[in-house]
Amino acid sequence: MDLLWATEGTLSAYDIQDALADRKLAATTVLTVLSRLEKKGFVARSREARPHRYSAQGSREDHMADLMHDVLGTVTDRTAVLERFVGQVTPEEAEILRRLLR
Repeated sequence: MDLLWATEGTLSAYDIQDALADRKLAATTVLTVLSRLEKKGFVARSREARPHRYSAQGSREDHMADLMHDVLGTVTDRTAVLERFVGQVTPEEAEILRRLLR
C-alpha cells in the first residue's frame, strides 16, 4: 500500500515487484496480495490494458482515520479512550485538534 499511496498514477504488479526487489517476491505473490486488497476495497484495478494497473482507493490519511474510527466503534467507553489519546498528543497536535474542532 505504501507504494500505491506514494504514486500519483497506477502501478502494475511488476512495477510493485520491481520496487520490492529486495524482498524477492514472486509475481504471483504480488498479484495475490493485490487481489485481496482489491476485494477489501483498498485498491482499484484497471483492466483496460495488460498488465492490469492498480491504484489506491483512498489516501493513507483516509485509511488511518477509518482505522481510528473503527477502534472507537469497538470500545464501550469512548470518552476514556479519547481522554488517553488526547493526553498523549504533543502541544502542537493539541493546537491542531483545537483548530479542527472550532
